[in-house]
Amino acid sequence: MDLFRTWLATAVAEARAGLAEGGIPIGAALYAADGTTLLGRGHNRRVQDDDPSMHAETAAFRAAGRQRSYRGTTMVTTLSPCWYCSGLVRQFGISRVVIGEATTFHGGHDWLAEHDVEIVLLDDPECVDLMRDFIKHNPALWNEDIGSGVERGHR
Repeated sequence: MDLFRTWLATAVAEARAGLAEGGIPIGAALYAADGTTLLGRGHNRRVQDDDPSMHAETAAFRAAGRQRSYRGTTMVTTLSPCWYCSGLVRQFGISRVVIGEATTFHGGHDWLAEHDVEIVLLDDPECVDLMRDFIKHNPALWNEDIGSGVERGHR
């Protein structure tokens, strides 16, 4: 569990970087099967890049570059992954997802678990507070990000 919290610290640093840039504070990191190698890290850049597909998990995945296999890798994210990012995990066979919190948003992690992806939900208070504060001060941007008024489960 200590290793998961160490990995989460990388994702939290990314979330804070995104917030400092005026974006949505969601961060992610992709770790290799060896448990020590950081393959890629990133944060939600939808606002900064005017790109609705640039979620934190997508940014970390892209930063990792092409891998021969994603078997055994771990995606670490500050917030439960949306359906889009859950699809990325399934498509490329990422084995584990470590989630900072699912209180402010419950994405596709139950679906991932049903399809043999190991899910570790940390219920991290820092991640919850970061998102609650953001949502409180940026409700319109949050509703845009989660697809309010669109199909439930997108962010």
